[in-house]
Amino acid sequence: MTLHLPLIVSLGGVNPAGRISCHHAYRRTVIEALSADKEDATFASLKGLMCLDSSSRDQTTRDYILKHTLVRELESIGKNGVPFHRRSTIQPNQEEKVQFDIPTRHFPRTLPDNCRIVEQTKTRTRVELTGPVKVLFPDRQVARVTSAGRLPTGFDPSTTYPSRNHPRGLQLALVGASDALHSLGIPWEAVKTHVKPTEISVFAGSAMGQCDENSLAGVLQAPFLGKRPTSKQAAFGLSEMPADFVNAYVVGSVGPTAGIIGACATFLYNLKQAVDSIMRGRTRIAIAGGAEAPITPELMECYRIMGALSADEDLMQLDGTDTPNHRRSCRPFSTNAGFTLAEASVYVVLMEESLALELGTTIYGSVPAVFVNSDGFKKSIPGPGVGNYLTVAQAVALAQAIVGSESIQQRSFIHAHGTGTPQNRVTESHILNEVAKVFGVQDWQVAAIKSYLGHTLAAASGDQVASAIGTWNDGWIPGITTIDHIADDVFHSNLKISTEHIETDPKNPMEVAFVNSKGFGGNNATGILLSPQKTLKMLENRFGKEEISQYWERNSLTVQKINEYDHKATRSGIPTVYKFGEDVLDGEDIKIEQEKIIVDGWQKHVDLDFENPYLDMCD
Repeated sequence: MTLHLPLIVSLGGVNPAGRISCHHAYRRTVIEALSADKEDATFASLKGLMCLDSSSRDQTTRDYILKHTLVRELESIGKNGVPFHRRSTIQPNQEEKVQFDIPTRHFPRTLPDNCRIVEQTKTRTRVELTGPVKVLFPDRQVARVTSAGRLPTGFDPSTTYPSRNHPRGLQLALVGASDALHSLGIPWEAVKTHVKPTEISVFAGSAMGQCDENSLAGVLQAPFLGKRPTSKQAAFGLSEMPADFVNAYVVGSVGPTAGIIGACATFLYNLKQAVDSIMRGRTRIAIAGGAEAPITPELMECYRIMGALSADEDLMQLDGTDTPNHRRSCRPFSTNAGFTLAEASVYVVLMEESLALELGTTIYGSVPAVFVNSDGFKKSIPGPGVGNYLTVAQAVALAQAIVGSESIQQRSFIHAHGTGTPQNRVTESHILNEVAKVFGVQDWQVAAIKSYLGHTLAAASGDQVASAIGTWNDGWIPGITTIDHIADDVFHSNLKISTEHIETDPKNPMEVAFVNSKGFGGNNATGILLSPQKTLKMLENRFGKEEISQYWERNSLTVQKINEYDHKATRSGIPTVYKFGEDVLDGEDIKIEQEKIIVDGWQKHVDLDFENPYLDMCD
């Protein structure tokens, strides 16, 4: 059976480095190495995203942009502290009675112990304490973690469409999917005319679900804050909502969908579903993504107590200073203290190769496979295990079978999970180093972009994919610039862990990128990306030079439309698609026949003329 090769034909979203489409977020991470024109375009994109009025060529503006992107200090938390309630007990002293008045409408249905009602009217109730009573006092405490990968300052996803109290994570999902569709360079309605209704799939999720006051936090906190939960909060909190929202309000898909959750490997888990659906011919277009907005005081404190985050005191101890270096809070493969939470949304559009050539889409690369393996029996849920050895080794072995050993040894690089924790630097470096030895790679070039962006959880491996594609476009592998040395316990005899950006050789270009991800609970994934040049060579072998020549003619118009979108987004921001209540289908819009289903609004029908796949088992 000949397998389809899933092609990446668009990518979009937003992370702490800026807009994903047209490589802008990637370029922010290597901005020191860029040519003047690409540097100007990057600053212009960020200036528009951050809603700044001054010129992007002004040095003061550029300094502001640099300071207010990537991992940095969370100023609101650092200066104002974190609100919380302090438990205490109050009781009357022996000399005086303790009485107080409260509005009758606020009076609890159950009278607390050691309280008695002295007097009550329709409006006021007087209560007297007869003994000790437990209370909660509103208070504020100094945050012990003040570093995070927040979206560029000034960008508010809720202002890009009628957000209607949507959780921030779902706002990001809509922005990310919209950016990916716009940067496709072909109107989505035109794309839909080429496929059947069931040939478009969407796979996306969030590792933590939505956890702000408009979702799960609102549900759980409401009773303790004297509020009522709303009917939307529970539904908004579901982890698969970054797929559901995209189906319902952006693409209008009636095809396969799911939110595959794999902790910090969630994006790759969803990418695997997208790749498999195209590879096996189940769908022709697949959108894969992840969106996460975990920067809340509660989650940050929880991860700090777990010992996972870089606390301010840890950073100061590492540097021997009395001021934390927020920019360097994530230090993969160096002496470090923990990871840095961040928020992002990343979506990619994949297509079956024949459809992509027919439409003239831009080909950013291809994904022949994503490997997923668990850890087996574990000592603890967050502890690492053996699963990632399996995923990395299988990915390299398959890639070698496709491109040959020479390409793996000389023209491949890997985006490490690279969280910046003491445990990760040892375990992941050992995995990568051992696999490099086995496959004869002497200096496997390692990127770890969480050093720039922080850990965006569900979207993290999407950040890595976008960065790898950026390398093929602009020629630089991001160095780990937040570190000044490699830790003594890191395995790197066959790895090249650079503190500076690495320029690739245009005469001997990189052909393969590996994207590695490790998640809590034993969720491990490694994806293979083939460069656009290698992908096009493979397509030429399958379809012939004439077909590829015609493809380039069709693609020229697509490139023009992508550039037009880029200029528009740079000037006016990402135009978020939100088709609430538009083109809604019901039972009257479906016509079912014995051999097909006709869906209103789609040019092609759904086939019901199935063959028995279990013929050999049936009488």
